[in-house]
Amino acid sequence: MQKKTTCLSVVASLFLATNLYSQTKQISEITVVSATKSEQSIKDVTSNVEVITKEEIEEKNFTTVTEALNSLVGINITSNGGLGKSSSVFMRGFDSQRVLVLIDGINYNDFTGISGARFEHLLISDVEQIEVIKGAQSGIWGADANAGVINIITKDARLGTSGTIQLEAGSYNTKKFSTQISHATEKYDFKLGVTRLLSDGFTSKAPNGSSFDSFEDDGYQNTTMNLNLGLNLNENNRIEIIHNRINANSEYDNNVYDPGFVLNPTKSANSEGDKLLTKNHYSSLRYKNKNKYSNINLYTNYSKVDRDDPTGWTKEFDGTLKEFGANIEIPYNTDSFILVGSDYKKTNHKNDVDKVSRNSGFFITNSTKFENTIFTQSLRHDSYSLFNNKTTGKVGIKHFLSNNLYISSNYGTSYNAPVFYKLYDSFAGYEDLQPESTKSIDFSIGYKGLKVSVFRNHIDNMIEYNSVSGKYYNMSERAKFRGIEVSYQKDIMSDLLLNLNYAYTKATDNNSKDLQRRAKDSVKLSLDYYGIKDLHLNLAAQYIGDRVEYDYGTYNVKAQTGNYTLWNGAINYQVDDKTKIYLKLDNITDKYYQTVDGYATASRSAYVGLKYSF
Repeated sequence: MQKKTTCLSVVASLFLATNLYSQTKQISEITVVSATKSEQSIKDVTSNVEVITKEEIEEKNFTTVTEALNSLVGINITSNGGLGKSSSVFMRGFDSQRVLVLIDGINYNDFTGISGARFEHLLISDVEQIEVIKGAQSGIWGADANAGVINIITKDARLGTSGTIQLEAGSYNTKKFSTQISHATEKYDFKLGVTRLLSDGFTSKAPNGSSFDSFEDDGYQNTTMNLNLGLNLNENNRIEIIHNRINANSEYDNNVYDPGFVLNPTKSANSEGDKLLTKNHYSSLRYKNKNKYSNINLYTNYSKVDRDDPTGWTKEFDGTLKEFGANIEIPYNTDSFILVGSDYKKTNHKNDVDKVSRNSGFFITNSTKFENTIFTQSLRHDSYSLFNNKTTGKVGIKHFLSNNLYISSNYGTSYNAPVFYKLYDSFAGYEDLQPESTKSIDFSIGYKGLKVSVFRNHIDNMIEYNSVSGKYYNMSERAKFRGIEVSYQKDIMSDLLLNLNYAYTKATDNNSKDLQRRAKDSVKLSLDYYGIKDLHLNLAAQYIGDRVEYDYGTYNVKAQTGNYTLWNGAINYQVDDKTKIYLKLDNITDKYYQTVDGYATASRSAYVGLKYSF
């Protein structure tokens, strides 16, 4: 398998035994694959990239992918309740349906729904690295990458036999068991990871200001499995099989008439809300050839969505996405390359819609590295069976004024293809929708641990829902997204590391009204202390500024869900080279808040865990 090189993260576990590495050292050692579909050092990528490494995941004891993403500048999370409840990731003001999400390069977006990727079911125990590429990326990846791309990369097998066992328990009767085992030789390798999460949870819905202790709990169960197999035919040829499966059972409160929303101090086990059952899997078969002239990749990906809502109105969701592709990378000069590829996708949504969409794409990317400058260009053309063809592109430049100082800029075009339920509404019939079109531009300057980025994006033909007609339509005017992101990383003492970021986002519709559920301002702080032998202490804070919701179908402000600060913490103790125990504390000050009006969030909670490696 293509090696996923990682570096010491800003909270790397190796800090327990060594001095802090400089920021320049860290950046030079990280590689990413999502920016150009080619493995590159992050220092050679022009795109605006954020990376969460396995060391940071393990040191901060994240449970879900959304927890980890929420630590990044320019990203905010909302959720309709606790674990396993519908969650949205907002990137630079764009919502989840305009972010392309991949697991090991396999499409994870839910093409049978209307809300994009189902972030609520993404557990993080077996994740090696999360790559976040900001800005329009359709010139490389095709549809649905208006805001950017999130690629979740699972762990590789290590040479020899190795594995981990992790146990965790805590608030809301939450229990987690996770294990990974791998074996690798020069000839072959395999890795299997399984995570089981169970939680009684708390009510999904609760009127703002009320205590959720008086309502029925909405539980959650999740079993996630990741399997990676690799066979090295010889030093130049390799075959890989990747399989990821997510089985989840989530209780939720659909409306005020649900039994789970009725005041019930006794919390009878017979009084439950609606249930959503998920059995999705994502698979890939790949052939790779690497020689002195080129790198060749042939692949077929398969995504299957199988969701059943037996107690709700929408019932079954069932569909498949089959993808076939090939690309060839030809290196030239030093750290320069040209990549040419093509792919074909067939998407099938069954049930009420029962429609098929076909898409074929051709793309080319060139990245040239001069002495102190990297210049990247991408162009892609997509042909569709259901709507007009699209041509998109991207250009980026990065120039190093010195070893520690650089400036960069990116301009890209992108599009968001309407999903089946928007094209074929079961009540309204066929809708003549066209893909959304996005243009984005950003400028960045970086100096050591400081980075400042300014961005401006707009969407033409933005698809919205008309609550009066009950139909989706393309807006005639532009939606605009602009803002600034500032991040700073500094070892302020020999054993104390500071991470601080600030984001301002202004997202408005065609009437210059603020789009709902987007936080205008956010500040995130993380302090990591390694001054005590074998002990790591983390304290993290997050401030969310103004964030509003509107009455359904009107522009009247219904609720303010922002203006609060949360404090979280983690304590890790390395018992020996194989065993770690930890304590995770969330919402330390027991702050009452809601990210979505009328939906509950967790109060002060604690989790203890044990991790053993062999």
